[in-house]
Amino acid sequence: MKKIIKALKLPITFILILISFIACDKDFTVIESDVLGKENSNFLTDSVYLPISAYNKKLDSLQVNGLSSNLLGFFNDPAYGKTTANIVAQITPTTFNPDFGKNTKIESVVLTIPYFSRAITDSTYTINDSLYGNSPIKLSIYKNDYFLRDFDPNSTLGTSQKYYSKSDGTVLNGTSVINFEDHKSDIIFEDDSFTPSNKRISLDDTDADGNTTTTYSTPAFKTELDTLFWRNTIINKQDDPVLSNASNFNNYFRGLYFKAEAINDEGNMILLNLASTEANIIINYSKDSSVAGERTQATYQLNFTGNKINTFTTDYNLVTLQNGNKISGDEKLYLKGTGSMAIVNLFKDQSAFDNFINDYRISDGNGGFIKQDNTDDYKLKRLINDVFLIVYEDEDINIGSYSNEFHKYDRIYAYDIKNNQSTIDYQIDPIDSKLISLSQRDTILGKYKIRLTEYLNNILLRDSINTKIGLVLSNNVNYTNNAEILSSDDDVTGVPAAAIISPRGTILHGSNSNNDDKKLKLKIFYTEPKDN
Repeated sequence: MKKIIKALKLPITFILILISFIACDKDFTVIESDVLGKENSNFLTDSVYLPISAYNKKLDSLQVNGLSSNLLGFFNDPAYGKTTANIVAQITPTTFNPDFGKNTKIESVVLTIPYFSRAITDSTYTINDSLYGNSPIKLSIYKNDYFLRDFDPNSTLGTSQKYYSKSDGTVLNGTSVINFEDHKSDIIFEDDSFTPSNKRISLDDTDADGNTTTTYSTPAFKTELDTLFWRNTIINKQDDPVLSNASNFNNYFRGLYFKAEAINDEGNMILLNLASTEANIIINYSKDSSVAGERTQATYQLNFTGNKINTFTTDYNLVTLQNGNKISGDEKLYLKGTGSMAIVNLFKDQSAFDNFINDYRISDGNGGFIKQDNTDDYKLKRLINDVFLIVYEDEDINIGSYSNEFHKYDRIYAYDIKNNQSTIDYQIDPIDSKLISLSQRDTILGKYKIRLTEYLNNILLRDSINTKIGLVLSNNVNYTNNAEILSSDDDVTGVPAAAIISPRGTILHGSNSNNDDKKLKLKIFYTEPKDN
């Protein structure tokens, strides 16, 4: 063993010295040029820009039930204008046919709806990722008297009812217009100056010996409600069929209407986690015990497990949103929630598509193309290495409050509009935050890169006809569910739901921008063999 170690001393020393020289050498060596020599290489790599067109699509009547989370409040976008978001939500008891006992007294009624928060330390949180604006709003909660049905009676059996938002705050159910303002009744909460707090929630629990234990939960909208309303609505209905099952209850108590109002044209908008198991209303009450002279503490819980609808009232007075030029494309692209999205046609016209195919596939000499022996894929004379859609923000919006910080965490989400699903590049992206397929925003240049390598390869190799993609602004690229468009009259039948719950908008340079350096481009990196 000693001989072996001795014999290795010289090579190891030599290798370490060699590594130190390499590490200190700041000039990189190109293997192709020094070993093979460019003249001896049998292939070359290059890049090219493909002519594309991108245009605006005005959005209307988007599905606003079944969302993963819900917006509540008022937000004034510096580039677009004002949006007010309200919520209508059903509540459902966790148990039916309750026995509230005798001499029942409600001690408190507590409403809790968690925010989306992030821990900074063990005891501090931030909700800034889901809070837009910091001025107070007026918040009112009413009893809703409009029945939200689960199934669509005008569709096939078992089809869920969909509700679609209009820009005036009303919703459509496919056949009629619903204004929840006309269906609100008892007011059960009101705050003339509401601002969400990032403080954690504390809960004190006192045992029979008088010892108090304090536990904490993440930040939430938590408030006590009027007890008389809930006595009349719930406790006094013991043995009534309305508390016997969910169907009866939802017809009896049709939900809550959360209404937000701006104060002097200012306010805030918060993303609420109504889907959380911690989102509930808990009635704390006491009743006579089986032991004479003693009282028993009990609770009755209602969860937000039923229908939840977001309504949006918009006043986009700073821009005019309209359908764009499908042929030549638009100068600017507008991405804004329920208002507008962009459609990118990867081939400006049929001639551009034909040229692409001819440049990359091997012709059979008879107007067709040769396929590989063992697959149905076409043989290629150029191999695509990478494809990126390069997107720049309109620099005119990056002023004042519409600065780099304003869009710091926003992402542009690209999707296949034909199939209403994420692109194949997104699907094979191994990183949770999809940083390979959807880049983060370049905070200096206001630039995004969207990878479409496999998307374009599918068109080239397998005759995929998905030549258009949609672009929306998203604050959560991991949320890929789609919201349907009511009675769409073009290729776009659905929009990523993440766009609906993203109150901020942005403006991009389009394919017809006057700024050649920043206009929307599709860049292809390819390899091809040299001619002999």
